[in-house]
Amino acid sequence: MDKLSDYRKKIDDIDKKLAILFQDRMEVVEKVGEYKRENDIYVLNRNREEEVLEKAMNNCDKYHKEIKEMFIHMMDVSKTYQREKQEYILRLNDESEVYLDIPKDVTVGYQGVAGAFSCEALYSFFGDKAISKSYVEFEDVFKALERGEIEYAILPIENSSTGGINGVTDLLLEYDFYIKAETSIKINQNLITLKGAKIEDIKEVYSHPQGIEQSSKFLQKHDFKVIPFYDTAMSAKMVSDLQDKSKAAIASKFAAKEYDGLEILEPNINDEDKNTTRFIILGKEKTFVKKANKVSIVFSMEHEAGYLCNLLRFFSKYSINMVKIESRPMKKTLWEYFLYIDFEGNLYDNNVRKLLTDLAKSASFFKLLGAYEG
Repeated sequence: MDKLSDYRKKIDDIDKKLAILFQDRMEVVEKVGEYKRENDIYVLNRNREEEVLEKAMNNCDKYHKEIKEMFIHMMDVSKTYQREKQEYILRLNDESEVYLDIPKDVTVGYQGVAGAFSCEALYSFFGDKAISKSYVEFEDVFKALERGEIEYAILPIENSSTGGINGVTDLLLEYDFYIKAETSIKINQNLITLKGAKIEDIKEVYSHPQGIEQSSKFLQKHDFKVIPFYDTAMSAKMVSDLQDKSKAAIASKFAAKEYDGLEILEPNINDEDKNTTRFIILGKEKTFVKKANKVSIVFSMEHEAGYLCNLLRFFSKYSINMVKIESRPMKKTLWEYFLYIDFEGNLYDNNVRKLLTDLAKSASFFKLLGAYEG
């Protein structure tokens, strides 16, 4: 028993040192939390967590599995403490009452080429005096906004027939931009060919995958080889460039007018007559408008029983109506998701403020994407 008593005494001595060191650690954790609150930085930082775990295991010769488990639990305690202390602070002021004060020569970026639906939405929203800049990929538009090449970006976020545009949704998380407004345009897909081409001449049809999906019933009636392409308008441009009557594109009337030698062989071939795409307008400044009636947010959804239910109950608690909910997988974490939600409300409403505070405290990650007129 003397040996056992000696071992227990050693454990007690070590535990005393651990408790003091943990107290010191938590005091630093509290300072980190204060810094995050002051600078609008959210609690979760997975890269930092992985770095801490790697350093902890490198400092020891054995018990790596056990050390990793201990540090994971310790960081969970720290995150819980930070979230309990965190208040979601919205810096609102009367200067943000103006919706969008757009100069005549505002520069706006979009994905695609002239004639794309995004280009049509751009001029529909900003007017024909806007300066448009086109980019090949969605992320190219985000990078251009980040570099200051453009003042705003307009990007598709959802189609009434085919659902969300996942590439854009994922990029909203990666870049620190804000939704300033939204606009919608009706999408009419058309079979576009070289002038004089007949339906029996067509062998290959090119379009963006969504354009193909939106016109699936029409395509099923014909023996075309359907080839996915970058963009609807780029498909029309290619048909114009190749000057080959066996090739056609599915694109807009806007695209048919944009490029030489094209005409609409079959108009309005989309499956749904009310086919509509919603576009968001992004900017770099974190400003919110008083007359906004829609708020967009994203937060993490852990892979554990009841987690989602616990977060969504806040919407019921504050009588706030969700208009869209969509989950996207976390790229670096298996079976965990980010949840994107649009809901009705205004940041100047007290219940909305309480909702955002509760979500920010409860979720491992939370981000306000924008407040705007829907």
